[in-house]
Amino acid sequence: MTVAQAVVPKKNSARRVLAASMIGTTIEFFDFYIYATAAVIVFPHLFFPASDGNSALLQSLATFAIAFFARPIGGALFGHFGDKVGRKATLVAALMTMGISTVAIGFLPTYESIGVWAALLLALCRLGQGLGLGGEWGGAVLLATENAPEGKRTWYGMFPQLGAPVGFILATGIFLILAELLTEEQFMSFGWRIPFIASALLVGVGLFIRLKIAETPEFQKAIDKAERVEVPVATLFKKHKASLFLGTIGAVATFVLFYLMTVFSLGWGTRALGYSREQFLILQMVGVIFFGLTIPLAALLSDKYGMRPVMIIVTVLIGLYGFIMAPLFLSGTVGVLAFLVIGFGLMGLTYGPIGAALAEPFPTSVRYTGASLTFNLAGILGASVAPYIATWLATHYSFDYVGYYMSAAAVVSLIGFAFISFKRGE
Repeated sequence: MTVAQAVVPKKNSARRVLAASMIGTTIEFFDFYIYATAAVIVFPHLFFPASDGNSALLQSLATFAIAFFARPIGGALFGHFGDKVGRKATLVAALMTMGISTVAIGFLPTYESIGVWAALLLALCRLGQGLGLGGEWGGAVLLATENAPEGKRTWYGMFPQLGAPVGFILATGIFLILAELLTEEQFMSFGWRIPFIASALLVGVGLFIRLKIAETPEFQKAIDKAERVEVPVATLFKKHKASLFLGTIGAVATFVLFYLMTVFSLGWGTRALGYSREQFLILQMVGVIFFGLTIPLAALLSDKYGMRPVMIIVTVLIGLYGFIMAPLFLSGTVGVLAFLVIGFGLMGLTYGPIGAALAEPFPTSVRYTGASLTFNLAGILGASVAPYIATWLATHYSFDYVGYYMSAAAVVSLIGFAFISFKRGE
């Protein structure tokens, strides 16, 4: 065997790569969304019943926020092994971490059984979810983009992003089915546990697909050329601080928008506007269809015209959207539907290219760590407290201030996208 033969890696088929990158994020976001939905409609009653309605909701949303603070830790941990050991093995470990934590929630005793320990165990499981998701997203994006042909990185990087709307539809769908099959008492007694336990089946499918892929060509080349670094996170902070900072603030508006569209709008729509859980979930599902449609559109536009102009234009539109959020959301069912369709549509336009955009500035040796930390630090700034802040603003001031919050986040992201480098590895 010649040296040239020895370093030629096994080639992944495009279909297998895209399926493996998308299935994991579908499962991860399914798990995340069922928690988000339960955090609004179930957990305040079963894990925080000692508090009044609004306080219980805010406490439940606080457990929701825990995962976002765990995600950078997961990004650094899994990123370290992803840049040292390989993308494939690390992605499998991240999926298992998320899956086990989610299934465990389905078996938790409630406050009625063990008191405050129930909330503490819920927070611990949420921590595990955050660690797993922190390592999942960056690896899935790299699995796609590092196998992409030249000129199609954003298109390939879009497939992991499609896992978000698919996971949302699956999560919302299972809650709607349970609502049809069970009474409210049955759902609150045991039905809410079913989505968490059923996620084990999806994890099995994801593992089956991911175990069949080979390492990415770019990482294999880094191994062959001895380009791996000893401590990727240290190298990242030493040599790539600017890309880390600019990418983090660039993704803030993406996170704020998404969690206003999902967690906050569901909570406010059912509690303040009087929609039933089923009614509002159906409206959200209509919006998510536009989310899924605009993701590939944005990827195509980014490959054709460049990431920077697309991300800047979309972020400006998100900022303008903040000024019409309140008039739409408070003007009846048609207005609520328009609020969700426009918001989710803009979400797809910003989310489609974001994977490639956040991975692009980093070299192969720290790309897993860099992309993961950038995305997950943005999650802390943009998503962890977004439902909480929006609920507080709407309660103490008015819904208009929720829109101003959205517009302010867009201004922050504009700064990031205006100055970050999109030249690969620089």
